[in-house]
Amino acid sequence: MARALAKKAETSTSLLEAAKKVLRQNGHSGLSTRDVAAAAGVPLSQIHYHFGSKQGLMLALFDYLNAQLLDRQNAMFHDTTLSLSQRWDRACDYLDEDIASGYVRVLQELIAASWSDPEVAKVVRTGIMGWFELIAEVVRQAEKEVGGPGPFSPEEIAALVSAAFIGGESLFLLGMEKKGAPLRQSLRRFGDVIRMAESKSSKR
Repeated sequence: MARALAKKAETSTSLLEAAKKVLRQNGHSGLSTRDVAAAAGVPLSQIHYHFGSKQGLMLALFDYLNAQLLDRQNAMFHDTTLSLSQRWDRACDYLDEDIASGYVRVLQELIAASWSDPEVAKVVRTGIMGWFELIAEVVRQAEKEVGGPGPFSPEEIAALVSAAFIGGESLFLLGMEKKGAPLRQSLRRFGDVIRMAESKSSKR
């Protein structure tokens, strides 16, 4: 029984990794379950067995990737050995990694798909809210370390940071950096603003 469950989990993971690869190459509209099954080296019936449909596969893929990365962000933002500015720098490093790995492309494809698919929208919205709530929590902690962010509430800061990163990802995929828009550089530069606040706080 344990061996059968392990085999099922292994096949499921193989299909999700294959779906990530195909989605990155072909986009949501060009993704077929047949291509995913071929990339995973399993019969097409396995997709229906594990996920039920293409939509089920996409929703499972988002949950699979988002859980991994949210765990990573949680660990980083709760690392008390890092200053707030160092954690911001690390978040920018992670953005570079996520662009290179294809996660950003997968997320943006699913966001686009969610505009016309309420079920996809529900799952993506829940996933992104996990990031939003984490950022708001970090801002509340930062208020104790370097002071409050002026007239902004933690939720307002979380909304701005979420929009900056997700919007920046979208514009990156659109090729705006190649046209001269310093998207990632601007995000990194905000780390300098945090360092200035930390420096002022340490002198009090």
